[in-house]
Amino acid sequence: MAKKEDERAVKIVADNRKARFNYELHDSVEAGLVLTGTEVKSLRMGKSQIAESYAQIKDGEAFLINAHIEEFSHGNRFNHEPRRPRKLLMHYRQIVRFAQGIDREGMTLIPLRLYFDEKGRAKIQLALARGKKLHDKRSSIKERDWNRQKARVMRSQGRD
Repeated sequence: MAKKEDERAVKIVADNRKARFNYELHDSVEAGLVLTGTEVKSLRMGKSQIAESYAQIKDGEAFLINAHIEEFSHGNRFNHEPRRPRKLLMHYRQIVRFAQGIDREGMTLIPLRLYFDEKGRAKIQLALARGKKLHDKRSSIKERDWNRQKARVMRSQGRD
């Protein structure tokens, strides 16, 4: 039995792929989520989106706002509200550090990915980020295209 528990890997439920394009990421942290039973069941089925969500710090507590976890199909009257604010489990010092970054530097706290860790607990990876301007996004696209083109040339010449 111990072998099966050791082989359990991280299962990514939702990934915010646009975050790396729309934001400059600075500091990241892993946080736990306070969820109800039907929310956990929906997450295990992969029914969630975090693309439009963000984290907010209020009264010394962190909350995940606007994350969509679909209602569980067999949840009947005990089902959850899909876009309710969910409390994040973080250390007090982490909350204070991120609150200072948000207040002082005008940054925002965005989720990067939602996953189940090795122990089967729902976790979310958050990052302190600053929004990119349009010219920054264009330079990111140019750099990505140049790297692809360079890789193609290297492959065609037989260099890996």
